[in-house]
Amino acid sequence: MTQPTGSESPFTFPCAFPIKVMGKNTPTFVTTVVTLVQRHAPDFDATSVQTRLSNGDRYLALTLTVRATSREQLDAIYHDLTACDAVAMAL
Repeated sequence: MTQPTGSESPFTFPCAFPIKVMGKNTPTFVTTVVTLVQRHAPDFDATSVQTRLSNGDRYLALTLTVRATSREQLDAIYHDLTACDAVAMAL
């Protein structure tokens, strides 16, 4: 198990790390987000995605818990998610 050094990260890797992603409720939204995450976390289980529709069903919120192995991996995931036009927000 790797310990963080200095102010690099408050996390100890590897760890389970939940990522929240929001976007318009389209037929391809979940697949698009899962594909982006699996580029950096190939062991991510797509069947574990939790979904929640907005009140008017126009938006979809996803929670994806990845097994994070480094701060760089998380940064790369967030970079790809925020660069995606289908993603309105990633937390």
